[in-house]
Amino acid sequence: MREYFDLELKALNDKLIEMGALVEGAIKNTITIITNGEYDKLETSRIIEEKINKMEREIQNYCLNLLLLQSHVAGDLRTVSAALKMITDLERIGDQAIDIAEMSTYLKDCENIYSMTHLSEMAERSSNMVTTAIDAFVKKDLKLAKTVATMDDAIDDLFNKVKQEVIDIINANKELDQQAIDILLIAKYFEKIGDHAENIGEWVVFSITGKTV
Repeated sequence: MREYFDLELKALNDKLIEMGALVEGAIKNTITIITNGEYDKLETSRIIEEKINKMEREIQNYCLNLLLLQSHVAGDLRTVSAALKMITDLERIGDQAIDIAEMSTYLKDCENIYSMTHLSEMAERSSNMVTTAIDAFVKKDLKLAKTVATMDDAIDDLFNKVKQEVIDIINANKELDQQAIDILLIAKYFEKIGDHAENIGEWVVFSITGKTV
């Protein structure tokens, strides 16, 4: 029974890695749309989101079946419980990635009023946070999981810079208020992706130590 359960835990680990890879792909696709203006990739974002939602349901069912098995030990239960929490954050990151991709179509005419420098940096840093959190889970690396939280500070700082830039745009030309608000909303979504990545890092810590951060 123990050997079977270990195989099931490995399969769960593989499924989480697969879902994580889809989420990373969703963010990278969104970054491509924003930075390169490749709006034809929007359909790709929608396809990836559907796959993420499907995997969330699949992993939920898998975890519930594992919880029904006998002979659990505390570490096993922590892993399964953390997985259930992590997939919720991963699914929300996928949702936010598609929201950003769809909103990016409103930025086609913003190049003349906004450089996108800080927004692009937010995109890269939030993507790196997600990758780091997933790597920490895969490697069961406690130190790496704890570093995820520290990465969020830079994203928060960038959000404040974007917010000030948006204020400056509106003050300079009130007619650009809608474009400025779209920029701010996209920045907020990237900030939220960072928050969810931080949550994942905290659940990794819990799965290893049994302690909440």
